[in-house]
Amino acid sequence: MSRSAVLNLRIEPKIKADAEELFGSFGLTVTDAVNVFLRQSLMRGGFPFEIVRYKPNAITQAAISEVERLLHDPNAKSFTSMEELRADLLSDEEDDV
Repeated sequence: MSRSAVLNLRIEPKIKADAEELFGSFGLTVTDAVNVFLRQSLMRGGFPFEIVRYKPNAITQAAISEVERLLHDPNAKSFTSMEELRADLLSDEEDDV
């Protein structure tokens, strides 16, 4: 089958370089890899791999929930600079002594 159709893609340069290195280690070009992906997609009638949403583990989810809680806490302290935060932390340490 002749290759006469052209597909132009815009991707980040680092992604392109990493993909070229990866696929090159298999003796393939990025074009070869895209063709493999498209053929597998057509053969399977969809993506040739599972598409899932990232689900954070319990520890990460707890940290996310804590940050969200603090963001909505009207009594939470807020700072406009790292220096302001640092000064507050140092004053708390002095209070503990």
